[in-house]
Amino acid sequence: MDITVKTGGLADFDCKILLVGHFEGSKTPEGAAHLLDKKCDGLIGELIEEGDFTGELYSSSVVYTGESIRSRRIMIAGLGKKEEFNLERLRGVFSKAAQKIRDLNITNLAASLDFGEAEFPVRETAQAAVEGAMLGLYRFTRYKTLKKDKESRIDELTIIENPDSSGLEDVREGAETAEIISRAVYCARDLVSTPSTDMTPGILAERAGDIAKERNLKFEALDEPAMKKLGMNALLGVARGSAEEAKLILLEYNGGKKDDRPVVLVGKGITFDSGGISIKPSEKMDEMKSDMSGGAAVIGTIKAAAELKIPLNVVGIIPATENLPGGRAYKPGDILETMSGLTIEVKNTDAEGRLILADALTFAGRYSPAAIIDIATLTGACVVALGDYLTGMMGTDSDLKEKIRNASDTTGEKVWELPLWHEYDELIKSDVADIKNTGGRAGGTITAALLLKRFVNDYPWVHLDIAGPALLSKDKPYIPKGASGVGVRLLIQFLMDRSRASNVSNP
Repeated sequence: MDITVKTGGLADFDCKILLVGHFEGSKTPEGAAHLLDKKCDGLIGELIEEGDFTGELYSSSVVYTGESIRSRRIMIAGLGKKEEFNLERLRGVFSKAAQKIRDLNITNLAASLDFGEAEFPVRETAQAAVEGAMLGLYRFTRYKTLKKDKESRIDELTIIENPDSSGLEDVREGAETAEIISRAVYCARDLVSTPSTDMTPGILAERAGDIAKERNLKFEALDEPAMKKLGMNALLGVARGSAEEAKLILLEYNGGKKDDRPVVLVGKGITFDSGGISIKPSEKMDEMKSDMSGGAAVIGTIKAAAELKIPLNVVGIIPATENLPGGRAYKPGDILETMSGLTIEVKNTDAEGRLILADALTFAGRYSPAAIIDIATLTGACVVALGDYLTGMMGTDSDLKEKIRNASDTTGEKVWELPLWHEYDELIKSDVADIKNTGGRAGGTITAALLLKRFVNDYPWVHLDIAGPALLSKDKPYIPKGASGVGVRLLIQFLMDRSRASNVSNP
């Protein structure tokens, strides 16, 4: 879908359908809806007055204009109650409206961001609207063959801005930012949605390499002999049961000064997780292709950071492997020596994510990072604690956690902090090694994070557990059922906020 911003009068714009908004409880049209209503002999006002359209959140109604304006149709989208309206709801409004327009087999639409009184800065409004439309229209159709050529789609979204507006450039910047970020989310969703036969560790490395080549990023994919030389025996231990070779994928975007310490993003890249010898139940095991969602989020984030030219240095590290049973597979009771020298007793081979992250986090220290953020579908316990829509957050640095909270508030990708109390360390003490890879069911999300904490040294660090929101069983307003691409928008917002703060403090 092409995104454009144009100036002009709504009534004079030639398109298949115009999209405007209306607040629940408002007795008359406001903003752009009011302007169009005057041109259309009160058609919109009559619809509202008769109670046929109330403005309820995510509702919509189509008005046929005859020849009163150039567009034959107007869609009025319900914005909900004015006092409850925010940018997250705006994303949902544009998503639902765009989906309905697509269902009408309309291929292009134009929209106004003038809703009357309830307005936000135009840059943020434009970004939220375009993100909502693009993310809501996403479909994974790579493996569809029947009637694929007949699927309806929207080819163009145009934001119409008043030619006298002082915020025209802000609207353009917001729309451009949204398009870049949304395509990065598409990238992450596509990676996660692809079945594991076509998304092995090697193929994931190839995809990362393709992006690096397109965006002029530094790229390397360490093979198993290279990892063996580094002492990454925890990662290699998990990989032993698979015929597919493990990879340590490294992406570097250098947008900051040469001597600036980078932000290091570490993403779990288990391209399929059977649980290994501690095998999972067969029900829903097909969903375990999504166990590389953290790695996909890191790849998408680095891609967007490069396209947005964020003035920071950012490193992405993705330990990638399958976790399968087999004659060479690691087993409960094994002891693995990590790259750091610490030893881990394996109590459960289905607690593999923390093992591969242990070595990746140790490797992250080689960059002398300004901050480390890891993101992983790590524990089912996090889903039990927080449900399907929240990311669990834990970490060692209060300022870093606060910055991620702020990014969460902006993007709507919600995080909730869980404690890292030292009392829980007792649960991962081992009788035969330094630590064990699971402390049991109680506090499972916390004990997993406490294990990771052993491998970040004194660097500011935050761990994001996305086991809940990575793969959704139901549609959300702008996230269709399936792979969500969670983490990309959150991390990009964090990086943009960090770069702005850096520019303020270093004029």
